[in-house]
Amino acid sequence: MKYRFTALVGLFLMALSIMAEGQAKYVFYFIGDGMGVNQVNVSETYLGALEGRIGTVDMCFPSFPFAGVATTHSANSGVTDSAAGGTALATGHKTVNGTLGMKADKKEAVQSVAVWAQDAGAAVGITTSVSVDHATPASFYAHVPNRSEYYKVGLQMIESKFDFFGGSDLLKPKNPTEGGPDLYAQCQSAGYTIARGYKEYQKKCKKADKMILLQTEEASKIDRGSIPYAIDRQKGDMTLTEITRAAINFLTKKQAEKNGFFLMVEGGKIDWVCHANDAKAVIQETIDMDEAVKVAYEFYEQHPDETLIVVTADHETGGISLGRGPYELHLDQLRHQQISVNKLGSDLHKMHQKYGEKYSWDLVKKYLTDNFGLWEQIKLSDEQNKRLENAFQNIMAGKGKDDKTLYQKDDELATAVKHIMSEVALVGWTSGSHSGGYVPVFAIGAGAENFTGRMDNTEVPLRIAKATGWKVR
Repeated sequence: MKYRFTALVGLFLMALSIMAEGQAKYVFYFIGDGMGVNQVNVSETYLGALEGRIGTVDMCFPSFPFAGVATTHSANSGVTDSAAGGTALATGHKTVNGTLGMKADKKEAVQSVAVWAQDAGAAVGITTSVSVDHATPASFYAHVPNRSEYYKVGLQMIESKFDFFGGSDLLKPKNPTEGGPDLYAQCQSAGYTIARGYKEYQKKCKKADKMILLQTEEASKIDRGSIPYAIDRQKGDMTLTEITRAAINFLTKKQAEKNGFFLMVEGGKIDWVCHANDAKAVIQETIDMDEAVKVAYEFYEQHPDETLIVVTADHETGGISLGRGPYELHLDQLRHQQISVNKLGSDLHKMHQKYGEKYSWDLVKKYLTDNFGLWEQIKLSDEQNKRLENAFQNIMAGKGKDDKTLYQKDDELATAVKHIMSEVALVGWTSGSHSGGYVPVFAIGAGAENFTGRMDNTEVPLRIAKATGWKVR
C-alpha cells in the first residue's frame, strides 16, 4: 500500500473533503502519547536507513494530505502532563496539570468530543495500549481533580455508557468498601461484556451489547498497566492493532442502530520509552501505532466520503533530536537492538539470580552482543567499553546507581547501554520527561482540510465537531 499522495490526488481529496464538510460520520482520533514531530521523523528516517539510503520511508499517517502543528501548554505550565494535555484534546478546555475533564478551577466538569458524539447518537469507543483508566483515555470520560484517583475514574468509565473500551486492564479495580463489588463485577452489572484477549473477543462480541477488551489475566499478572512494548512482543500478546480492529468491528455493528461512530486510539507507550530515552523502542512504538492507523485507513478507503482520521499527540517527551554534533546520522545501528532497555534490565537481573556467583562479565557481554549487537556489529570506543565494564563491576560490588524514570527503573549497566545506543546512532535527548515542543497534526477524509497550519491543542476537538456537526457542550 502506498501512502505518498501526489499534488493532484491531494487536490482531489481536498475537493472531496470540502464537499463533505460537516458530514463526517465515522471519526478516528489517534493520540500518540509523547509523540512530537521528531518521534515521527526519526521513525521514518530509521526506515530509510534500513534500506541503506539517506532520507525517509513513508509511514501511513504522516503521509496524510493535511497537516499542521499544535501547541500543548497547560493552564498552569508551559510543559503539560498527559492529564491536562488529554483534557485539552478531548474537551477543548485547558486545565492544570494532573486534572482530568475539569476546568482549571478543578470544580467544573467539561464534556469531551466522545460525549458530543454520544449525544448525537453515535457509537463511542475508547482504546489504548496502556490501562483504560490512564490519563489520556480517561480524559474522554472522567472528571477528577487528580488523575491518580483510579478507582473513581473506573466508576466514571462505567457511568459513561460508552459502547467499547479496550486496553491492558484497570489499575485499581478493587472496591475500597469492604465486601463491595470490584470494578469488573460493576462493569458486568452495567451491561458490559468483558473479553480477555482478542480471541475471546471474537467469541463474545456477537452477543455483547457493550464491550470491554482487556489483555489476558496471565499478561496482567506480569504488567496490568500496559500491553508489552512492540519490540518485546511475544506470540499471544495483545496488540494495539488488534484492539483497534476489534473496536472498529464492534462499533460498526453498533452503528447499524446508531448514527456513525467515534473511536479514540492511544499509542500510550511511545511516552513511556521516551521517558526512558530508549531510541529503538521509541521507533518501534511509533511504527506500531502507525500499524493501528492502517486499520482505520482500510476503513477510510471503504467509506472515504464519510470518514475522518485525525492523528496527533498530547505532548512531546524526551526532547529527542536527530543528530548530536557531527553532521551525521547512523540510525541503521539501531537495527541490532532486539529488546527494550526495560527488558534488558529485567533479563540481567534474572541472569544474576540464575547464575549467582558464576554470573560474569563474559556472560553479560554475550547477552549484549546477541541482543544489541555490541562489539560484533557495533564497534565501541575504549571509553564506552570502560563505561560498560565499570557499570557491571559497580553492580557486582553493590554500588550500582539506578536511573529512575517515570515508568521504569534501569540499573547502571542498562542505563549505560541505552546511552551508548543513542550515541552510536547519533540520537540526542534533552530530557527524561515532557517538553513543550510542537506536536504534529495529520488528517485525511471528510473535514480534514480543517487541520492545517498552527493551532492550539484545544482547537482539535472543536475542528472535529465542525467536521461532524456534533454539538459542543
